[in-house]
Amino acid sequence: MQIYKVGGAVRDRLLGKPVTDIDWVVVGATTEEMLAKGYRPVGADFPVFLHPKSGEEYALARTERKSGRGYGGFTFHASPEVTLEEDLIRRDLTINAMAEDDQQNLTDPYQGQRDLEARVLRHVSPAFAEDPLRVLRVARFAARYAELGFTVAPETLELMRQLSESGELEALTAERSWKEISRALLEDQPQVFIEVLRQCGALKVLMPEVDALFGVPQPEAHHPEIDTGVHTLSVLEQSARYKQPLTVRWACLLHDLGKGLTPEEEWPRHIAHEHTGLKLIKAVNERFKAPKDCQELALLVGQYHTHGHRALELKPSTLLELLQSFDVYRRPQRFEEFIAACEMDARGRKGLEQRSYPQADYLRGAANAARSVAVQPLLEKGFKGPELGEAIKRERLKALKIYKETAPS
Repeated sequence: MQIYKVGGAVRDRLLGKPVTDIDWVVVGATTEEMLAKGYRPVGADFPVFLHPKSGEEYALARTERKSGRGYGGFTFHASPEVTLEEDLIRRDLTINAMAEDDQQNLTDPYQGQRDLEARVLRHVSPAFAEDPLRVLRVARFAARYAELGFTVAPETLELMRQLSESGELEALTAERSWKEISRALLEDQPQVFIEVLRQCGALKVLMPEVDALFGVPQPEAHHPEIDTGVHTLSVLEQSARYKQPLTVRWACLLHDLGKGLTPEEEWPRHIAHEHTGLKLIKAVNERFKAPKDCQELALLVGQYHTHGHRALELKPSTLLELLQSFDVYRRPQRFEEFIAACEMDARGRKGLEQRSYPQADYLRGAANAARSVAVQPLLEKGFKGPELGEAIKRERLKALKIYKETAPS
């Protein structure tokens, strides 16, 4: 029995990055031997065990062959005869197909170290094209390591293109897709994830609503970058630069989908795109079964982001409607995330990345003014039921009128 550290732990150590998760592969062992040593089995489809003390995962060396569609369409074979090289060849990228023993002696049969130095993401073998999830994984790695200068090898991009055209991507479950998408959006350069998906044709399959934004012009006076798709990538880039949470990044990606529906004869204007885009945002939310908080914020940002930009011009009554829509009294954090998404949208414009966004503080002040209205005095005046609701609304409107008159312009 020989035990090797494999995959990301080896890759990140060689890159000088912190190693968080460690994967282990065991060569020359049987299930019975693992159980006898106190390892606890966890894998239903193939033999994976938890170490009796550390709790880390140890997998028996295995081979695999395609037996059906999608990510799960594989038959695995694990036995003591499977070599380390046979186990490594089934992995996605050369930089993930390296192993080291307890003395840090490197086993690198597919030149992963060479590709690390060349900053190339390259597939290990033609079997790469058997697993559609790898399209998303490679795009995610491209986003993660873009800052180090990594790019996808042309021949790997071609395999990803073939996978995108094969219909295999449609076999991915919503859960698996969302896991990769959400992890990619939280990388330092999530816009690269979208760019790579677009380069290989996967974006058109997975998110046609986002793909449709590229080539759609916007008024140059407001959007010097002109192209709506380019703008979307810039907004996503800003959301990462400002360390926004997943909810905000997801909303940034989807906020302008309505512009993809504007008839060409109306370009570059996009009247009411906030409303026309809601059905598209809803469709993307449901396709990937995004978490509820991501779904809700994406829809609210899609509908109201232009309200955010025009905050200083809004009438008190419109401002009150906006605050009510977000339920700022019970869910203040959601309104903060809306403000953040609006600011990222404003900064995601060519040459305007550093421009101040006074709307943010103005909206926060408006929310505080509305929240400052006390309910107890109204109860003491005898208001109750629907009448109490109307009285509270009137008082909040008064507070917003005063705020608008006194707030710094």
